[in-house]
Amino acid sequence: MGKVVLVTGPARSGKSEWAETLAIESGKAVIYIATATDNPDDEEWHKRILEHQKRRPQDWVTLSVPVELSATLADAKPHTCLLVDSLGTWVANLLEQDDQTWENMLAEFLDTVDLVAADMLFVAEEVGWGIVPAYPIGRTFRDRLGSLVRRLSSLCDAVYLIAGGYALNLTVLGSPLPTSKT
Repeated sequence: MGKVVLVTGPARSGKSEWAETLAIESGKAVIYIATATDNPDDEEWHKRILEHQKRRPQDWVTLSVPVELSATLADAKPHTCLLVDSLGTWVANLLEQDDQTWENMLAEFLDTVDLVAADMLFVAEEVGWGIVPAYPIGRTFRDRLGSLVRRLSSLCDAVYLIAGGYALNLTVLGSPLPTSKT
């Protein structure tokens, strides 16, 4: 199994930049896996995607993978570093799945991560630090992403929280909770 790293934090905290730095430091060929799809009609979203693209080195391969993340990871070669940005968008792309289908996809994803020989960097948004969402779909998103981040972190060699302009290595500073199945 390759090295697995999770980079999490709030919106606009620098998660992606930190993950990009770690990818460069890996010294491996980087494959950037974008879970977002561009929508030129959404000017603000299109601008965010362009900002990410401009930061990335020209020699990185970029794959657009809004749904089939497990299959993409499974195809990775050991000499590569995969940077998945972001798990929150991947979860959002799958919100219409019923709970059982989601749990099956999540289990497949975690099993795949545990077997891949390539290095993997995952970017994920931290959710649930504020108010409880007023609508069921918001609560579903928050719960699914929160559970995914916790379960994935138990497979990681390092987990970073980006806050206040700092990357905090939680695997050095903290103590892991027991592995959660939910």
